[in-house]
Amino acid sequence: MDTEAFFQNMPFAEMLGVEITEVADGHAAGRLEMRPELSWNEDRVMAHGGVTFTLADTVGGAALVSLVDQPVPTVDMRIDYLEAGTGDLYAEADVTRLGGDVGTVDVEVYAADDDVHLADARGVYKTG
Repeated sequence: MDTEAFFQNMPFAEMLGVEITEVADGHAAGRLEMRPELSWNEDRVMAHGGVTFTLADTVGGAALVSLVDQPVPTVDMRIDYLEAGTGDLYAEADVTRLGGDVGTVDVEVYAADDDVHLADARGVYKTG
């Protein structure tokens, strides 16, 4: 399976502008260019929580796909929002557990321009 192509052709992620930039050996990274239509605030561009969540979920899934070489539906994901993103975002994910039926991935989301830590997430994905 071509992991990068799979995620580049995912309609929802493509619509939001999620780009997977690195995928290998249980690790993935990705970015999202912030646009006014992704904001929750009409007066100032600030990433909607769903945008941050989608970036984390997509990059987390990519990290796991790099190990299992198949699509991995999300079973559960929790996220702690630490700051509002006001510019481009990037995320890094690492697989922390790979079992027979599920895998667990930790994801961190940052502001691309100043490396401010915006969110921490943990995703559980179905692997079997």
